[in-house]
Amino acid sequence: MPHRFGATAVVAALCSLALFAAAPPAPAATGGGHRPDHDSVVGALAATLLSPATANSRPPGANTDPDKPCLPRADRHAHPRPVVLIHGTAENAYDNWNVMAPALANAGYCVYAVNYGATGPLSALGAKATGPIEDSAKELATYVDRVLRTTGARKVDLVGHSQGAGPMPRQYLKFEGGAAKVHRLVGLAPDNHGTSVSGLGAVLRTVAPVTDTVVGPGTLEQVTGSRFLAALNAGGDTRPGVRYTVVATTFDKVVTPYTSGFLSAPADDPGAVTNLTLQDVCPGDASGHLAISYSPNAVNLTLDALDPARRGTWSCVNVLGIPPLP
Repeated sequence: MPHRFGATAVVAALCSLALFAAAPPAPAATGGGHRPDHDSVVGALAATLLSPATANSRPPGANTDPDKPCLPRADRHAHPRPVVLIHGTAENAYDNWNVMAPALANAGYCVYAVNYGATGPLSALGAKATGPIEDSAKELATYVDRVLRTTGARKVDLVGHSQGAGPMPRQYLKFEGGAAKVHRLVGLAPDNHGTSVSGLGAVLRTVAPVTDTVVGPGTLEQVTGSRFLAALNAGGDTRPGVRYTVVATTFDKVVTPYTSGFLSAPADDPGAVTNLTLQDVCPGDASGHLAISYSPNAVNLTLDALDPARRGTWSCVNVLGIPPLP
């Protein structure tokens, strides 16, 4: 039976600018092996803000360098496809995946975590994924090719958060040849069809030059009605051969409405898409947009999605949230 992540979660808070991050803490994976340096995004964010070197470092259990081989604990027989973690807007691989990466590594996966889209003034503070999403998708294409070359695998699985859960990897799948190299995309709180950002989208668009300069052009590309999203979603949400899982949260205040993240399956392959609402599975989990990648329940759902034939036995834990965290 696969290892499963689980323990009690408590609450922490960190206010942020636009799509910057905050989350309730979640504990380290049970058992031995890889453990997070920080069990909440609050601690990880503080570390990356204080040190640019930390913002470029790898989360425990993962490589950020695609030319480095799988870490020694990886079980390539059980899990032949490497997992590439894709962080969200204004985040980085370290602060987004300090809990998810070690949980996947402890389950035997070969884990990589890409840093991408580092443009603009906030990049010095570790805020990446702010550049044009089209450019970021090209970065992902190069990164995945290098992971495949390093590992000898035929395909990878992608796990992402926010922009990295939807718009960016789907741009890669559709326009950069990624569909032939990806088996699964698991997205936590994606904004596949855009977001009003709790009503701030119109404001961000009104001051577009400032938005582009301060938080990067990738932000406005995710606002509902953007030209980028129109091109991305034209002709359908999915690509043949790729399996998709979306995990959304009703407490999301960044992707609004939260159902924007859901994908429509093609008529000839209805099983290609699984849309989940976190609270339908675990009603006591109040994780919002920025907390979801630290939720033990979301970690377990990710493990299930990556290997549905070997789902583990796990129980939901309650995760508290403090309004008005996004």
